[in-house]
Amino acid sequence: MDVFERFEEIGIIPVVVLEDAKDALPLGKALMEGGLPAAEVTFRTAAAEESIRILAKEYPDMLVGAGTVLTPEQADRAVAAGAKFVVSPGLDKKLVKHCLKNNIPVCPGTQTASEMMAALKLGLTKVKFFPAENAGGLKMIKAIGAALTALRFMPTGGISENNVREYLADPKIFCCGGSWMVKGDMIRAGNFDEIKEKVAAAAAIVKEQRAK
Repeated sequence: MDVFERFEEIGIIPVVVLEDAKDALPLGKALMEGGLPAAEVTFRTAAAEESIRILAKEYPDMLVGAGTVLTPEQADRAVAAGAKFVVSPGLDKKLVKHCLKNNIPVCPGTQTASEMMAALKLGLTKVKFFPAENAGGLKMIKAIGAALTALRFMPTGGISENNVREYLADPKIFCCGGSWMVKGDMIRAGNFDEIKEKVAAAAAIVKEQRAK
């Protein structure tokens, strides 16, 4: 099973901001036990690299990757730390080409038809749609996706327990990225039992959708 098949299997990828690497271990435990064995660790904090290293080492069955990756150098650092995939907020051709050349699974952010066509030209069939709700949500994905039939999407940004079912029900969506179950204030407060509960509720939504 390749990385993107695992994305689809898991259904909802928790997007995590870790400001202190000491939180990586208990967070990983909450994600694994809650039923979403994945983490997109945003690469915009000083603790991100070490957090990825800890999660990848201690939870080898977890799909750990780096988000908010902006440069090839960041992608290399993330992979060296143990990241199995790279996600970026936008479509940077240099970054995508670097990842493809080095066999790093990459999911760049797109918002417009032009960016999506550029992704297809680079050989990608799966992209992030970001920021999903602000950029028109599922209606926008359906409208553009009808023309760009080879593409499937990971909507991220504004996804919540209130709208994720609708996204997951659409065949153009291969997974969703979300942070509502792993909010920064919960992590900082050490509320990992609450995180586990919210993760379990999100995993249950995926299971419920798959049963339909």
